[in-house]
Amino acid sequence: MVIQATLILFGIFFVMLFSGVPISVGIGIASIITAFFSFDPSVFAITAAQRVFSGIDSFALLALPFFTLAGNIMNKGGIAQRLVRLARLVVGWIPGYLAATNVLANMFFGAISGSSVAATSAMGSIMSPLEREEGYDPNYSAAVNICSAPTGIIIPPSGPLILYSITAGGVSVAALFMAGYIPGLILGLSVLTVAIIMAAKKGYKKSTVKEVDSPLKVVIDAIPSLLAVIIVMAGILAGWFTPTEAGVVAVLYCGLLGFLYKELNLKNLYEILADTMISSATILFLIAASTIMSYVMSYSGIPAAISRMIMGASSNKYVLLLIMNLFLLVMGMFLDLTPAVLIFTPIFLPIIGSIGMSPVHFGIMLILNLGIGSVTPPVGSCLFVGCSVGKVSIEGVTRYIIPLFAAMVVALLLVTYIPALSLWIPYVFGLIPSF
Repeated sequence: MVIQATLILFGIFFVMLFSGVPISVGIGIASIITAFFSFDPSVFAITAAQRVFSGIDSFALLALPFFTLAGNIMNKGGIAQRLVRLARLVVGWIPGYLAATNVLANMFFGAISGSSVAATSAMGSIMSPLEREEGYDPNYSAAVNICSAPTGIIIPPSGPLILYSITAGGVSVAALFMAGYIPGLILGLSVLTVAIIMAAKKGYKKSTVKEVDSPLKVVIDAIPSLLAVIIVMAGILAGWFTPTEAGVVAVLYCGLLGFLYKELNLKNLYEILADTMISSATILFLIAASTIMSYVMSYSGIPAAISRMIMGASSNKYVLLLIMNLFLLVMGMFLDLTPAVLIFTPIFLPIIGSIGMSPVHFGIMLILNLGIGSVTPPVGSCLFVGCSVGKVSIEGVTRYIIPLFAAMVVALLLVTYIPALSLWIPYVFGLIPSF
């Protein structure tokens, strides 16, 4: 029965996915059809409705639309431009400095917005015209922007880490946030290193831009923007507010900066709210549909069967970690991050428990895997947004993504096999007992 349910569920889902059906609709339809072979239809109809409601009836989930709104405000409120100027000041001496600026700015932006898609859009729209003016290959520029954007979901605050915390049964959000700093830096520096090597081979030069303002003025202008992440993280760690309340604080703070910078007004605030409402509704619909799939999988015994299959492949912890990484990298190419977290977290939690892996460490590994998946076809959200903003084709950008992708995988393996990279900071802050 388990094999039959697995084949029906994933077979229908992938057929619909490759047919161009929206992911959330494909998940829902595949789950409902599979349920007909396992449930009484009348009972399932009631249960599914209850699961959909309970899946999104969570105070913690409110953090997602708030952090999305904060990222959109940053994009339109003049904050992103100030972060770009700061990044250019820091790396202007590097060959291909605009690409390096893009990577560093994505790390800054992601650390405040917590969204890789928002970072891809914001930094791509700012950096692409500048890079075209200086003769950069648009495909190279877009590839660097796309591959550096996932740092935004690793360096806190991070919406996906909040989602993982809820799905995993209440893993500490504060511990997950603190665990993301070093892996996020490693990911960003890995992409930065390869981007610089590629720029040097192409003969791109260091900055010749004469900044109107002094370096001190550029730094001072960027400090209020950087304070957003300090306020959010300090508030969470000190217990002043929950992650959801931190999202509200981020919105209020970024909104205040936007109006003070005179980049935000009532007209574009309405547009920002409308965009956030649409993207938040999409995410919540994905979560609702994935909740049905998770229930069908759990009832059919699919997670336990997959766990037994993986555990049966080897008794070696390091081999099991490699298998999980390969599985998640492949799945990340086909699934959006939100349903992937909801579907695969319950599958892998029994495995990581049996090998003694910290759920905090696994959460970072999971989100990092799926973040890498967001830059690859056929369902890479950062890839599509980055190509659209950079006005390039997926075919043209792919050859530049390959070496950057390799660097991202190296960063993933380091994070996977050296737990201290994720767990040292949470341990220092007393958020986990040991590692």
